[in-house]
Amino acid sequence: MLKVGLTGGLACGKTFVGEALASFGCLLVQADELGHEVLAPGGEAYEVVVQEFGRDILGINGEIDRRALAARVFGSPDRLTRLNALVHPPVVRREQQLLEAFAAREPHGIAVVEAAILIETGSYRRFDRMILVTCLEEQQVERALRREGARLDDIRARLSRQMPLEEKRKFADFVIDTSGDKENTLRQTRAVYESLRRIES
Repeated sequence: MLKVGLTGGLACGKTFVGEALASFGCLLVQADELGHEVLAPGGEAYEVVVQEFGRDILGINGEIDRRALAARVFGSPDRLTRLNALVHPPVVRREQQLLEAFAAREPHGIAVVEAAILIETGSYRRFDRMILVTCLEEQQVERALRREGARLDDIRARLSRQMPLEEKRKFADFVIDTSGDKENTLRQTRAVYESLRRIES
């Protein structure tokens, strides 16, 4: 089984590319979804995160309000590092279980793990190949602003804290540029998939 990391900057189109790869037959593991699961009540990180950041991050139904949690950590690199240290290990364990199950079913398959900070955390070393999804910074801002509750100041702040896309290129085996239309992105994604198939076969 070929293990592929899929990463990129804020609102670059990682999810669109990941879903396209899944439609071609890859296993897609979305780290953000696993993050939701481990932070849900009963999830592996729920209690420790509530203890660490306080009960006022909880909504009325007892679930962690991710916006409240984000507001608590994103202004502070130390707090963000602490949150990642609590959430990252159980996410990686879940990811590993999914990959092992897929490898047993599809020993010659391609598994793609989509995550925003694969390079920053050093996790890229766990993968056979890396795909980077990029676009222009103005497009990142424009796309991120379409999301519910998005604020320009928050988006600019998040972009300023992320590793620049040009820096991430050094770690990438494949780069998919989503600056154009969706058809163009799909053509590039199909070409990357065909290259991955050749590597695996």
